[in-house]
Amino acid sequence: MTSKLTEVSTPPQAAMPKSTLANEQENKVFIIGLPRTGTTSVSVGLLEQGLTVAHQAFTKQAFMLADAVSDAPCFSDYQQLDKLFPNAKFVYLDRPLDKWLPSMQMLLGRMLVHLDKDKGRFHPVMKRSFNHCFDIWQVEDVFDEAHLTACYQCHQQQVLSYFAGRDDFISIDISVDGSLAKLLQFIDLAGPDTAELPQLNFPQLNMGRNVASWDEYKHPNKISANASGPDKRKFFDYRL
Repeated sequence: MTSKLTEVSTPPQAAMPKSTLANEQENKVFIIGLPRTGTTSVSVGLLEQGLTVAHQAFTKQAFMLADAVSDAPCFSDYQQLDKLFPNAKFVYLDRPLDKWLPSMQMLLGRMLVHLDKDKGRFHPVMKRSFNHCFDIWQVEDVFDEAHLTACYQCHQQQVLSYFAGRDDFISIDISVDGSLAKLLQFIDLAGPDTAELPQLNFPQLNMGRNVASWDEYKHPNKISANASGPDKRKFFDYRL
């Protein structure tokens, strides 16, 4: 899920939390489900487990500071991130198409003007990421159900094919009971008391037409998508 009409911003970084995992260069969790599959719910769920989390990351520093990164550009750039962070774990979010399609159409209806290649106010990395998966600059009707269905299925097939047979990948549906417990076990955060794990579920956020839950949620471990670091606000130099 994409947060509230995110545009290029430069928030103060004085109180920026530090990555809490053992090696910020390697031990990452990347949430690579498409927008409106539950990325905000997963991000908040991991915040509550003590991780630093970036819901979207448009600078190298955001990736360095965050234990977990979701949404853009992870859903389009997972192969490049896999090479940059060879010890990372990848989490695909599955959602029934009959629920995802209207939600995605709603989101694009609110975002499309800001994703314009030349005049859109969104960050260039976000615009590239959306175009890569949804062809928003190429198709005549980006809202067409057949087009979006093909985009979803193509992304899903590519992800499953790329990670086939690997133990650093998991696919979850956040609406399924125990899905948070399953994720915590996968990233080795389950803890010793496994008796209660099946009861752990994700918070249900960004429901209906809401797209702003991440911005509204206050937590000291949130990482700014535009965090500045030694390379200022530079992004990685890879190409898709």
